[in-house]
Amino acid sequence: MMIRGFKALSCALLTTLTLTSSLVLAAPSAEALAERLAVNGEPMPVESVSETPLENIYEVRLKSGETFYSDAEGSHFIVGDLFANGENGLVNLTQQARNAERAERLAQVPDDQLITFRGNEAPQATIQVFTDVTCPYCRKFHEEVPRLNEMGVEVQYLAFPRSGLGSEGARYLAQVWCAANPGEALSAAKRGENLKNAPDCDNPVIDQYHLGLELGVQGTPAIVLPDGRMVPGYVPAERLAGMLGIEE
Repeated sequence: MMIRGFKALSCALLTTLTLTSSLVLAAPSAEALAERLAVNGEPMPVESVSETPLENIYEVRLKSGETFYSDAEGSHFIVGDLFANGENGLVNLTQQARNAERAERLAQVPDDQLITFRGNEAPQATIQVFTDVTCPYCRKFHEEVPRLNEMGVEVQYLAFPRSGLGSEGARYLAQVWCAANPGEALSAAKRGENLKNAPDCDNPVIDQYHLGLELGVQGTPAIVLPDGRMVPGYVPAERLAGMLGIEE
C-alpha cells in the first residue's frame, strides 16, 4: 500500500516537473516578442526589446525613437514612463534608459563628422549640441563657447536644421560642413556672414538631422550632457558648467 502510494506520488512529481520544464522552455523571450509585435497585421518597426523590473513586462523601443511597454504576448501596451519608487523617491527608469541610449548613439558618430571647439587644456567634460545657424538662441549659445572652453568644456556640434531638410538653414549647414575650415565657417555663419562655398560635398547634415529626430530633438540648441541627458534651449556657460559638476 505504501509502495503503491509512493509510486503514485512519484508519477505526480514527474508530471509536475515535466509541465514546469515545458513552461520554462515556452517562456516568452525579448527576441520572440520583437518578432511577433504587430498592429493590424503589420510588423512594428522594433529597434529593441528589453526586460523591465516588472515580471513579463517588456520595454519596446521603436526605430522612430518612441518607447512603450508590452506584455509578453504583445496583446496589451502601456504608453508612458516607468518609475521605480525607492528610498530616495521616484526614479524615472524610462528616462534613464533613454539617456543611456542617447549617449551610446552619439558616441558612435565619427569625430570627423563633428565640429569641435575645445580649449588648450584637456577637457573635463564634453557636450554635444544640435545646432542651426538660423537660430537666434544657437547664436547666443555660440557666444558662450569660448567661456565653456576656458572652464574645460569641449563642445561638439551636430547639424539640425530646425525647419527641415528643404530649408535655407539646411543649405547653410551643408555649406558649413563643406567648408575648408568648418569651425570658422560655423562661427561666420552664426555671425550672419554669407558663405561662398558650395554645399555639394559629402556631408552629414541629413544623417545628423534624422539622428536628432530619433533622439528626441525638437528644437535648437539641444544640448546633450555626457550621461545622455538632453537640455533644450540656451543655457549660460556658468550654469551649464555647474550642471556638469565643474567649478570655476
